[in-house]
Amino acid sequence: HVQLVESGGGSVQAGGSLRLSCAASVYTYRCIGWFRQAAGKEREGVAYINTGSGNTYYFDSVKGRFTISQDKAKNSLYLQMKSLATEDTAVYYCARGWRTYGAGYRGQGTQVTVS
Repeated sequence: HVQLVESGGGSVQAGGSLRLSCAASVYTYRCIGWFRQAAGKEREGVAYINTGSGNTYYFDSVKGRFTISQDKAKNSLYLQMKSLATEDTAVYYCARGWRTYGAGYRGQGTQVTVS
């Protein structure tokens, strides 16, 4: 059973930064990334990384502000978030696979609140 555990969320003022971490029990996925869900809104992809090539993909809403990275030696995924805006407020999930949102593919989430 694969486990993904997010951490690093919190409250920050607009314009601030946060770094999210995701610890994986195993790290054998071809693609892993982050998505988010704000209250009352649809789930939204944030950023993904090809664990083999290191190629990254960012959704338009976060391009130029967020950076996804990985440390395979630590079975860990990261999301550096800068220039945070109120619309970035959401629960952020680490998930394996491209745009897969099911409970078996993601962690429990970490809340990010920007005010």
